[in-house]
Order: sequence, then structure tokens, then C-alpha cells
Amino acid sequence: MVAAALLLTAGCSAGDGGGPAAAGSAPPSRASSPSSSGPAGERPPPAKGSVEVGRTVATGLKSPWGLAALPGGGGLLVSSRDTGTITRIDEKSGRKTVLGEVPGVSPAGEGGLLGLALSPGFAADRMVYAYFTSASDNRVVRMLYDPKKPSGEQLGAPDTVFKGIPKGFVHNGGRIAFGPDKMLYVGTGESGETGLSQDKESLGGKILRLTPEGEPARGNPFPDSPVYSYGHRNVQGLAWDSEERLFAAEFGQDTWDELNAITPGGNYGWPEAEGRSDDDAFQDPLAQWKTDEASPSGIAEAGGSLWLAGLRGERLWRVPLKGTKAAADPQSFLAGEYGRLRTVVAAGGDKLWLVTSNTDGRGEPKRGDDRIVELTVK
Repeated sequence: MVAAALLLTAGCSAGDGGGPAAAGSAPPSRASSPSSSGPAGERPPPAKGSVEVGRTVATGLKSPWGLAALPGGGGLLVSSRDTGTITRIDEKSGRKTVLGEVPGVSPAGEGGLLGLALSPGFAADRMVYAYFTSASDNRVVRMLYDPKKPSGEQLGAPDTVFKGIPKGFVHNGGRIAFGPDKMLYVGTGESGETGLSQDKESLGGKILRLTPEGEPARGNPFPDSPVYSYGHRNVQGLAWDSEERLFAAEFGQDTWDELNAITPGGNYGWPEAEGRSDDDAFQDPLAQWKTDEASPSGIAEAGGSLWLAGLRGERLWRVPLKGTKAAADPQSFLAGEYGRLRTVVAAGGDKLWLVTSNTDGRGEPKRGDDRIVELTVK
């Protein structure tokens, strides 16, 4: 029988965001209205997929977190959580060029320099967006990227786009992405203060939807609010499918990690619910895992499936989609082969870039860690 959840052995979570908590334009209609099936003629992917490991794109990265691909094969930008730097990786040679250090980053615990995204108008404005933990909060800034300047001086002064997101030693969220509507989506954590997730006036434990300038986007579900969905514990994965439907990965505490289809204004239950619930007030996940098998950070869509990078689970999960439901049981790949997996990004067609996370203080680094690996998937 087709199942939307995978029931695995129990265990306490110990990845980013896992474990016990410590003391514009209107949204696209297809993303906003999850359904059990897609448009007429849309076929679900096969129940069983495959992963082929290709070349290693880069090695020797320190606490990598966010990844953004420059257009036209111009390279990959990678953020370092602990050093606060952004580095360009040549896709062919693996050569590294440090763009510069983002000022104001205050790394500690799970905080530091986290997600990266390129402006929807990057070809013209050359703006790189970054999410980071400062001394007082989590915030989003944008910086001008000028590759003509010397290494270490290629980032302009940061312009603060949005601030005031609660920070903590844990649960800082950190993933940012521009959606098909060209709005900026921001995954936040509840910073260890579980009550923030159900408080629609708080920015913690939410997915936010902003204009590129940092204002609440037109069409958001709550008037004059950046909040798009709430009741989250710690969102570190955001991705859209080919029909512009938004999905998010979320760390559980010590019972269930979640993959969710996001509905504007939806309540995803934390802290009253972790995983599936009998309460109709909460949105159920389309897939869930015991926390020692996943602890999902980044997610990406390729070939009609969502791919989740597992930290504590040390594996890549595939969830084939039929609309906003799982078309078959989740399937795991690369278990234990690369250690902790932080970020996965669509590289076009059937390709993915996968970023490991073994130098973040919670992994067991091997020679060459951390690295970016290219995968072919279906």
C-alpha cells in the first residue's frame, strides 16, 4: 500500500534543530492551494528512483551551509557558518575564491552565516542575499557582488533587508529562497522558545514571505504581516515543484521530522503536534521520519521528486510526488557514505549538488571534508 510516511526505529534527534528544545505580488495559485493531485496529464514519478554519484566539485570547505548557483555556469557561492565568509567555487576546476566576510555575523551554536539566495534580477543588480545570526537577532541582508575586485573584497557593504527574527543557541532556521513569484521566502526557527511558533505576532517558527526589499508581500494570509505559515519548529528546507507548489522540511524534537506541503496561513502544529495529529486545526506532513533517520536541512526538487539532505540520518531521502502527496514510500540513498548532509540544490535537469556538513562540530570529518558532490538522480 502506498504510504506518505515512513515509520522507522525510534531515537532522539541530535542534528541542527533536533533534540530537546533549549531554555509585492500575490502568491502563485498552484503553490498556495495544495491538492491531492496535479493538473490533468501530470504523471507521478516512478515509485523507485536512483542516485548516481558523479564528480566531487569541491573539497576542503569549512562549515558550509548555504549554496547558490551563479547563472550561466558562473560558479557556486557557498557560505561558511562559522567563518562568516562567502566563497565562489569554480564548477569545473573546484578552484575557490573568497568573495569576502559578511560583517556582523555572530556564530555560536547553530547560528552564524546560513542561507544564500540570488536576487531575481541578479543579471542586472548583482545582489546576493544572506541570512545570518547577529549579536541581537537573525536577519537578512543583501550585498553587491563585484567579481572584478580582488579576492576578499568582492562583497559590497550589507544592506539590511529584514531583521528582528528571534535568535538562540539552537533553532535559528536560516534557509532563504526566491519563489516563482519572485518573492523572498524565509524559514525561521523558534530559537528554543516553543511558544513563539503559535504566536502569529512573532517571527519565530514561521515561513515568511517578503518582497525583495523586505516588506510583507502582497497577498500574504495575514494583513500587513510577513508571516506565510506558522506552527513550525525549525525550517531549514524550502523548495517548489514544477507546478509552483511550496514544500518545506522541518526538524522534529525527538519523535518526528517532517516534510510539509505549505498552505498560506497554515498551522503546522508545533509545539502541540509533532508529526501527524488528530487535530484538524493542524496541517499534517506529507511524509515523516523518526528523527535519527533524517534531521532534514536542505531540500530540492528534481524529476518529480523531493530530495532531502539528512544531518543526523546521514543520507539523502527521495519522496516522489503526486500533487502535494507522496506517490510512494520515501527511499533513502548514500546512507553513511558522506556523513552529515546539509544542503541539496537542483543543478538543472536530473542533476543535484549535495553539500556535506562534517566540520560543523557535530560530525566526524574525513579527509577532504567538507565537500560538494554532483549527483544524477531519477
